[in-house]
This record gives sequence, structure tokens and C-alpha cells, in this order.
Amino acid sequence: MNVLVAGGTGFIGTNLCRELRDRGHDVTALARDPNPDSVPEGVETAVGDVSAYDSIVETVADHDAVVNLVSLSVLYQPPSGTSHEEVHFGGTKNLLDAAEEGGVQRFVQMSNMGADPTSDVAFFRAKGMAEDAVRESDLEWTIFCPSVVFGDGGEFVEFTKKLTTPYLTILPGGGNTPFQPIWVGDLVSMLADALEDDRHVGERYEIGGPDVFTLKEVTKLAYRAEGRSVTVFPVPMALAKLGSILVGPVPFVPFGPDQVRSLKLDDTVTNNDVTAFDRTEADLRTLEEYLGLSGSESGSESSPSSHQSEAA
Repeated sequence: MNVLVAGGTGFIGTNLCRELRDRGHDVTALARDPNPDSVPEGVETAVGDVSAYDSIVETVADHDAVVNLVSLSVLYQPPSGTSHEEVHFGGTKNLLDAAEEGGVQRFVQMSNMGADPTSDVAFFRAKGMAEDAVRESDLEWTIFCPSVVFGDGGEFVEFTKKLTTPYLTILPGGGNTPFQPIWVGDLVSMLADALEDDRHVGERYEIGGPDVFTLKEVTKLAYRAEGRSVTVFPVPMALAKLGSILVGPVPFVPFGPDQVRSLKLDDTVTNNDVTAFDRTEADLRTLEEYLGLSGSESGSESSPSSHQSEAA
């Protein structure tokens, strides 16, 4: 299969390109300014901006399948001059239109668990609009909605350290927002399966890892992996929102009003759809394993929150 990975030079993209290449597919990574050295050996690169239709239409037409991984982070404010709607909704529409015009058969969309076209968070609203556009297309589509993804080059663990300081720190709402982190290697394996198996056409999958952690617990784990400790003090969400409005325009501050609103949302699955890929939560790599911490080393304050998926 000849697969185009839009956003193929990013964190998830490079891992997916490697997985697809190892499975024998011909793979091209699409990006606005791709560096050939940033993709695995044997993976081609192509220049294109999904928000500019004319820059991608010819490239898309040369492929059997498209995977859309292009995304602005929910954890950070969008760069100046861009918006979630332009990139997530407009970019997805352009890829879909180019795929339909070019005779592409399969389309895999990376969405998010909180995607909702009526959300008051711009990221989730645009992701929800994009999902609707995918469903309305004539392509053989599959939608993935993972919780946060961790691994080498990922931003989730590093974000907690940018947001906090070792030893003593504050977190909005005390850092009680729950996440169900999934390792990038497990996720890309399922993305590749979705391209190869017709069982996954027309399905929307919510994917999470084996454990649920609060942001506070992830922060403690991240610092403990470095041999440091941290005590977290809560900041009321209302105060955090006010502060984010005041500091939002400052370039070096990673948090804005949208990011505070996003921390009110549960980022865990009810039924973990990893079972659709013949896996159970017990088969997946844990965040503690990735950080080099065993369960006994993680400590009672940073152990996984109580969680049992109905599908586990």
C-alpha cells in the first residue's frame, strides 16, 4: 500500500512512518517544511500545507491511503497567525477533498477523545467539526480518539515540567484532571492495523493506556524519574483562568484560557477500544515502565488512580 502520512515528521508521525515501512508499505511524510533527516530511512518526504489545498492536491492523488496526523497541541496556545479551526477543520477538509478527487480509498483521522463541535474549547470544537467532515466523506474512513500519548519526543511529560517546578509547585485545580496515557508504540501499531484491516472501516475508536493518572500524579512521576520530588499546591480553576487571560499573550507562557478550560475535561475512556485490535490493557506499555519506575518505586501518592475499564 502507498500511504501518505500528513504530519509525518511529527512525534506520532515519525513513529507511524517507521511502523508502516517495517510492514512493507511505501510511505511518504507530508509536512510544510520536511527535513529528510527527520524521518526513518526508506520514508519519502513531500512538501505541503494542509491549510493550502493547491499545495497538497497532487501529492495526495498519488496514494492509496491518507493518515491525517496534522495537529496543533491542546496543551499549548496556537502559534500567532494560526487557529485550531484553520488547521484541524480546514486542513482535514482539504485532505478529504484532495483524497476524493485523487481516487484515494482509505482515510485514517487522528482526533481526540474530547472532540465535540459544540465545545467551548477551540481545540475540541475544531476536532469535532473535522470528525463530522470525515464521516460525511465518501472515503473508507477510521477515526482514532486517543488520550494523551507519551514516548521519546512526545510533549506530555515535558509539558508537566514546563508547567511546574521541582520541589514546590502549583497546578490548576490541584492537578486533579485524569488522563489515560498511551505509549506511542502501542498507538501506531493500531493505526497501521486500521489501514490494513477492513474491519476498522467506518469505526471511531477511543483509545487509552493501561492506567489512569491525574496531572498531579504525572508531575510527581516525571520528577521522581529524575531523582527529584515535588509537592503540589492547588490553584482554584477560576483563579487559574483569570491568570491565563492576563498572561495569555506572553509568548513564553505555555498556558492560556483554552488550556485551563481543557483541564476541566476527563481524558479517560469508558470502554477501551484497544480490544478491537485484539489487545487488552494488560498488553500495553505503562507510563511508569517508560519512565523507568516500577510500581513499588512510584510511591503511594503517585500510583495509578483507581480505574477498571469495562473492556479490560
